[in-house]
Amino acid sequence: MPGVPSLVAGKYYANPRNSFWPIMGELFGAGPDQPYAMRVRTLQDNGVALWDVFKVCRRRGSADAAIEAGSEVANDFAGLYARHSRIDRVFFNGAKAEMAYRRSVVSAGVHPSGVTLARLPSTSPANAATSVPSKVTAWRALVG
Repeated sequence: MPGVPSLVAGKYYANPRNSFWPIMGELFGAGPDQPYAMRVRTLQDNGVALWDVFKVCRRRGSADAAIEAGSEVANDFAGLYARHSRIDRVFFNGAKAEMAYRRSVVSAGVHPSGVTLARLPSTSPANAATSVPSKVTAWRALVG
């Protein structure tokens, strides 16, 4: 789920301390200096879509660890895969997103067998142990 700044702004990764958009700038030219709609369009033009595992959940604050167990409702991945049959890879922005997907989508039998899953290091400022250059290196997986 997006953090509070993103929910308030209605834009993914609106927290200026999150390294997602600087990384997308490095990889695709979709950096924070571009208008949000242009950033999203640039990602789409490069075959990258943004979507949350959860459609709805309850939590206080922005931390994924604060999501109340049992409050999560997964997005319609069955519909997503039906509408976009060419999806062949799903990348997760950190461990919590991957765990949520496996628990809510894979275990429900919705994940297509031919779609590869890969976890990337979280771009959250809470993941300060991983440097931005290291994150950029790992996130290059989106390009290939």
